[in-house]
Amino acid sequence: MTNIEIRQAIKNAKIKYWQVAEKMGINDGNFSRKLRKELPESEKTKILEIIENIKVTNAI
Repeated sequence: MTNIEIRQAIKNAKIKYWQVAEKMGINDGNFSRKLRKELPESEKTKILEIIENIKVTNAI
């Protein structure tokens, strides 16, 4: 499986893939397909920041 860090971060944050996709401005199907191949580190970092942002927002 590729992009394990992203998948694990989503699971640990207890959020859904569609929430991340929405913040990225894409649909959830495209986001899932994007995760099939290893992403560049810069894109992984951006996605992990989005996950943290959603996690913090949901905690309020």
